[in-house]
Amino acid sequence: MTKVFAIARRIPPVLSLSFAVLAGSATPARADITAFLGLSPTPERHAVKGFAGGMGLVIVGFEFEYSQLSEDRLERLPGLSTYAGNVLLQTPIDVAGTQFYATAGAQGYRETLGIARETHVGTNFGGGAKIGLLGPIRVRVDYRIFKLQGAPMHSVYQRFYVGGNLKF
Repeated sequence: MTKVFAIARRIPPVLSLSFAVLAGSATPARADITAFLGLSPTPERHAVKGFAGGMGLVIVGFEFEYSQLSEDRLERLPGLSTYAGNVLLQTPIDVAGTQFYATAGAQGYRETLGIARETHVGTNFGGGAKIGLLGPIRVRVDYRIFKLQGAPMHSVYQRFYVGGNLKF
C-alpha cells in the first residue's frame, strides 16, 4: 500500500512538468489578411476584387474570404459575390521565401445579371503561394475553381488573383 501512495505522490509533479514542457514548446498560431484584385475568364475575362483573413496552425489553416466578380450588363457577364470558409494545407516553413498552399472550402454565393438573381451554395478548391517581400509583408497569388449549386447562369467559375498580404 505504501508503494501505491509513493507512486501517487509522484504523479502531480510529473504531470505538471510534462504540461510545462508541452506548453513551452507549442508553436503560436499565425494569422494574416489579404486584399486582392484579379481576373475571371468565366464566361469571359472580367475583374474580381475581395479580401481574406485567416489563421494557420503548423500545416492546417482556416480562412474566411469575400470576393466580388463585377457584372457587365452590356457584355452580358454576370456578377458573382461569394462568402467562403476555406481550409488550407500549407508548407509548415517558407521554401525560398515562399509558403505554398492548397485550399478547399464551401461558400454561399449570389450571381446577378440585371434583374436575374440566384442565391445558393457551392464549393471551391485551388491553391497558391504567399511570397515574402519585407518582414511581414507578402504578395499572394491564388487560383480557384468555384462550383455553384442551384440554377446559376454559369455553374463553374475560375478566378486568378494577386494581392497584398500582411502576416501577424
